[in-house]
Amino acid sequence: MLRRHFIKFAGLAALATGLGSTAFADMPAPLDKPEDVKIALVRYLSTGDFFQSYLSGVESQAAAIGMDLRVFDSRQDAALQADMVDQAIALGVDGIIIQHGLTESMKDAAQRAVDAGIKVVAFDVDVENAAIPQIEQSDYMLGKLALDQAIEDNGTDFTAGYVYVPGIAPLDRRDVAWEEVKQANPGIKEAAVFGTLDNPIANAVANQARSILQANPTINVMFAPFDEFAKGVKIAVDEAGLTQDIKIYSADVSTADISAMREPDSAWVATVATNPSVVGEVSVRTLALLLTGENPGNSVVVPPTLITQDFLNEQDVSNMEELGAKMPQFQHADVAMTDWMPLPAR
Repeated sequence: MLRRHFIKFAGLAALATGLGSTAFADMPAPLDKPEDVKIALVRYLSTGDFFQSYLSGVESQAAAIGMDLRVFDSRQDAALQADMVDQAIALGVDGIIIQHGLTESMKDAAQRAVDAGIKVVAFDVDVENAAIPQIEQSDYMLGKLALDQAIEDNGTDFTAGYVYVPGIAPLDRRDVAWEEVKQANPGIKEAAVFGTLDNPIANAVANQARSILQANPTINVMFAPFDEFAKGVKIAVDEAGLTQDIKIYSADVSTADISAMREPDSAWVATVATNPSVVGEVSVRTLALLLTGENPGNSVVVPPTLITQDFLNEQDVSNMEELGAKMPQFQHADVAMTDWMPLPAR
């Protein structure tokens, strides 16, 4: 439930990043003594490649700065996540990253942290607090770019299945794009809406998708704007032998997703994504700016990129490292940056 990551000496962190220890002499207080700065990551969602990669980015950026990082994992228990914020407050942390969650359960918990003098940032959860910067991947654009590709591939007359769970901030923002596209294109028919965040998410969605495909044989497009959703839909499409008849459009990417998209006759033809590890790094940098008295802004946005099956095949991309080499924006986002900010080694 609670893991502790601690780099005792700033010099060790400097060596780990290849930056040299002088980088730490230039950091403003309190990060001039980063080993004394404690931060917490309080997670709602953690299952799946995206969230493991996000955690890796948080860990590597915290290590590059030299801060003491504690990780709390609520495993989609909203009440437990709120309690974990209180645990972090009791530990006397200097900063908290809230990663996903429900507004109704996190709003008051986030306010308690702010009232305790703790700096807070939120990734993909709206805690309705002007003092807390919101970090996102431009979720609206994630949905919009995927749907633009769906229209380019299929025209403006198709029958779609849509995977959606309301109440999750990034999915709600992606839903705005879906509603706009449907309104602008009356020929797009929404045959079914389904979705779940029950673990394991991909398998749970696959169980739903099997029934949806049987009940709606005219579906030829699946909009599944979360890669675990897309994995589940792909399982059902593969089992039904419909890989030539249905195209899947998604959001987010991982090495496993790339492999699935590049399978022969894969129905998963496009996704729109940022590098989740980079988003994790940006989350820590945003918190670091707050800790030093700087203002990162109310909204910190990491821009997404369209990734098509054709691109992956043409460039022979097989993992996230190769994707980063072919798409430099995947290696680093010039967001929440300052001259004194040390970065993880590349």
